[in-house]
Amino acid sequence: MHAEELDIDVSLVRRLITAQFPQWAGLSVTLVDSAGTSNAMYRLGEDMVVRLPRIAGAANDVEKEHQWLPRLAPRLPVAIPVPLGKGRPAEGYPWHWSVYRWLEGENPAVERIAEPGLLARDLAEFVAALHRIDPADGPPSYRSERLAMRDAATRHAIEELHGIVDTDAATAAWDAALQAPARPGPAVWVHADLQPGNLLIVRGRLSAVIDFGCLGVSDPAVDLIAAWYLLPADARGVFRAALEVDDAAWARGRGWALSIALDELRYYRDTNPVMAAIARHVIHEVVTDHEHAA
Repeated sequence: MHAEELDIDVSLVRRLITAQFPQWAGLSVTLVDSAGTSNAMYRLGEDMVVRLPRIAGAANDVEKEHQWLPRLAPRLPVAIPVPLGKGRPAEGYPWHWSVYRWLEGENPAVERIAEPGLLARDLAEFVAALHRIDPADGPPSYRSERLAMRDAATRHAIEELHGIVDTDAATAAWDAALQAPARPGPAVWVHADLQPGNLLIVRGRLSAVIDFGCLGVSDPAVDLIAAWYLLPADARGVFRAALEVDDAAWARGRGWALSIALDELRYYRDTNPVMAAIARHVIHEVVTDHEHAA
């Protein structure tokens, strides 16, 4: 998926575990089937997972996750990854890596959500709890810039997707998002990447939120992308009402969803069909929302 991506396989993971965590050396190591783009995941025995950055950008997140996830976890209503060990560079692998507790569940798909209204409430409960945590000393989120700072990159993505998406409709929706007033209040803790691959559900209910690579402080509207990435249209109102989102924040959240999805489709359309399909869906939902609101 990435030009600079490392080769990671079961053999490497076994060598790293054996050398650095000998108490787990006899456990099975199995590749986790995932559409994730920044980290490779290997299940370790029944109760753990090894997470290794594929690219340098993801490697920079390891220290942040080990520092902050244990502090955030007790304050959140669903499970998040809890680090059990931090591995060192070795065996030709150049970065730190992590061992986490395995979290049960499956990634949601919009077309197969049994109770969208319940999932919308679960998502809102998680987002509200995260946003309430004291942001003091929190690092900037990977997505902490104002929407206007994404303008050039977003328009470039629209141009590259000519003939693949309705570029006129996408441009109109993006223009509308840029008109939304900026948030006057301080930044809060955000996950900033609430999309299907980063959520786990059990029996239709949210059971865990994973992959905190974008974690940090930012405009809370960034976490509203879940409305278009995860929820069918008739459940978005439940999510919005539970969070008491005003028009300006909702418009910024819709802009964030559109900008992220356009960039994902541009980048992954030939290398990650799952991510590309999700991005196409989000673009369609955002454009449809904008046309209905206009």
